[in-house]
Amino acid sequence: MPATDLPSITDDSQQRLQRLSAIAQQLLERARAAGADQCEVTCNEDAGLAVNVRMGEVETVEATRDRGIGVTVYFGKCKGSASTADLREDSLAATVAQACAIARHTEEDPDAGLADAALMATALREFDAWHPAAFDADRAIALALECEAAGREVDARIGNSDGASVNANASLSVYANSHGFLGGERSTSYSTGCALIAGEGEGMQRDGWYSVALAQGDLEAPGAIGRKAAQRALARLEPRALPTGQVPVLFSAEMARSLIASFVNAVSGGALYRRASFLLDSAGTRVFPDWFAIEENPFLPRGFRSAAFDAEGVATRRSMLVEDGIVRRYVLGSYSARKLGLQSTGNAGGVHNLTVRANAGDLASMLCGMGRGLLVTELMGQGVNAITGDYSRGAAGFWVENGEIAHPVDGITIAGNLKDMFAAIEAVGSDVDARSHIRTGSILVGKMTVAGR
Repeated sequence: MPATDLPSITDDSQQRLQRLSAIAQQLLERARAAGADQCEVTCNEDAGLAVNVRMGEVETVEATRDRGIGVTVYFGKCKGSASTADLREDSLAATVAQACAIARHTEEDPDAGLADAALMATALREFDAWHPAAFDADRAIALALECEAAGREVDARIGNSDGASVNANASLSVYANSHGFLGGERSTSYSTGCALIAGEGEGMQRDGWYSVALAQGDLEAPGAIGRKAAQRALARLEPRALPTGQVPVLFSAEMARSLIASFVNAVSGGALYRRASFLLDSAGTRVFPDWFAIEENPFLPRGFRSAAFDAEGVATRRSMLVEDGIVRRYVLGSYSARKLGLQSTGNAGGVHNLTVRANAGDLASMLCGMGRGLLVTELMGQGVNAITGDYSRGAAGFWVENGEIAHPVDGITIAGNLKDMFAAIEAVGSDVDARSHIRTGSILVGKMTVAGR
């Protein structure tokens, strides 16, 4: 296979999954023979191609092919882990031996061990995530050049570029444990993106756009991506500052994801059992307005995080995370669940396809409903305190008057407390940004502090 090619359209993924499954079973048997009470094995294969161009020239072409084998063993409540990328028999044997040696020298942890056997998934299926395509470097370069050129041609004020990129990836994984569970997954992903610079000197503004999908045919056209990147950069020219004050803040859909991610982090098991969350003991309490809801659906066709089982083999399930504004449950794997005296929610490894229920229309109608305030289209910095919920981040976007965009703004900071912000959400738009496993439209927070000049 040429070094710059992904696997060809000839699909041997099932045979490769069978090979990884056989290796996993072999490692489980070795661990049992070494005296381990419990064992789990992960096997992964990944192949990728990444191309970057800038100002009409190719900057980088990178092909990757990675493999990883991980073994975790438990001797009672003592845990040991080891990994390798070498599939030779002696290397696999040494990996199991090393994991066992580590376990014999670690302290007991009363919450250590596999997830409960009764929670293992039994209905294993796929969710239309595997779409391999012949994708060589020459074609990827042509697409990236087309994307950037389309953007640079939009307006003479697009004088520079941060470049365009095209990526393709294919991934196979197998998880097995000594409960008798064995499951395999396969997925592909493709992306095209472009970032352009408008204006000159100190007045330059940068913005971009990208498209990502599990199937190549679901991507936006390269030219459309480049043109949208240019339009976004041009719209930011001649920004103004804002006076400090309290105003409504509308987070665009791609920015609103971060608010939901902050909530998920706060109700995740690791933060809760460490007492490092501003939402301790929040299950069963109202955190959002009474109309607000977040649903987790692991079974969404072509969902970015669709799966029949989590990273521990536990069966996933479709359920409400938030309903009627009330936190219905936490986000738990088996270890954090035991720490909290609860049961795994099938979220070892993270959440699966969250959808925030909309109660409003598209972005234009959201702007009209807000009337006057700030539309945030970019966030900077990591100013979120997970323990207190205090929120302070650099931002840029647009000032809105009479329901319409008046002018761009930058050099501002938006601040509040996430608990107060969640309670002050007035609307969620229908303009869902589907480029993530967190699917939400724009979110309007009724009042935040905006620090400008």
